Amino acid sequence: MELKITTLAERPELAGALDRMPDTWPDFILEDLVGWANFPRIAVEFPHYVLVATDPEGAVVARAFSVPFVLDAPGRGELPVGGWDQVLLWAFSDLRRGRTPDTVSAIDITVATGHLGQGISGRMLAAMRDNARRLGFGQVVAPVRPNGKHLRSGQPMEEYARLTRPEDGLPEDAWLRVHARAGGKVDSVATVSMTVRGSLAQWREWTGLPFDTDGPVEVPGALVPVHCSLAHGYAVYVEPNVWVRHQL
Repeated sequence: MELKITTLAERPELAGALDRMPDTWPDFILEDLVGWANFPRIAVEFPHYVLVATDPEGAVVARAFSVPFVLDAPGRGELPVGGWDQVLLWAFSDLRRGRTPDTVSAIDITVATGHLGQGISGRMLAAMRDNARRLGFGQVVAPVRPNGKHLRSGQPMEEYARLTRPEDGLPEDAWLRVHARAGGKVDSVATVSMTVRGSLAQWREWTGLPFDTDGPVEVPGALVPVHCSLAHGYAVYVEPNVWVRHQL
């Protein structure tokens, strides 16, 4: 498919269509409070780091969000175990304090429902790398959410992230494989990259599951089990991601 990929800064009139683009994210993922509070701000405050792809008819078929932040700073230096949540907080803290960023982090690459399986995600990743290079950066990092991990929710992410295919040595996970083919290298596991907490009633609404047993609950789309506490009336999901570095 022929795509036109530009920044949102170049095509601000697509902001509404970008928000309405249908996707396949599980409902509970949208309840991460750090993301809920900060993700919408990216399009407003970092439009040069938001990419939008349209088809020949002008329909939005993919998006790629990233943020600039300072990695080489006191108390930082290493990619954080807090992953997606932490890098969002760092980016907006740095913006507020007027710090000059030295690194770009991927935040989201999503392909619209109905356009999956066409290699568009890889093209958006390449466009994100090109955009960061054009803006003067030498590195893109990504707290990757491996798209096959939900099928092995009981397996530690550290093990899963290192699985490779015998025929070519590339990652077994398809999304990690896209990053590897683009030049990315697995750095580390962000063990607490995203946290979703809620009452049992909320989790029942988000998932359609009963949440009527103590302990780990297998939830479709979750990379690890959700911890349920009947006595205290809540459940918590702590998602690990995989940090990948792209040198530009």
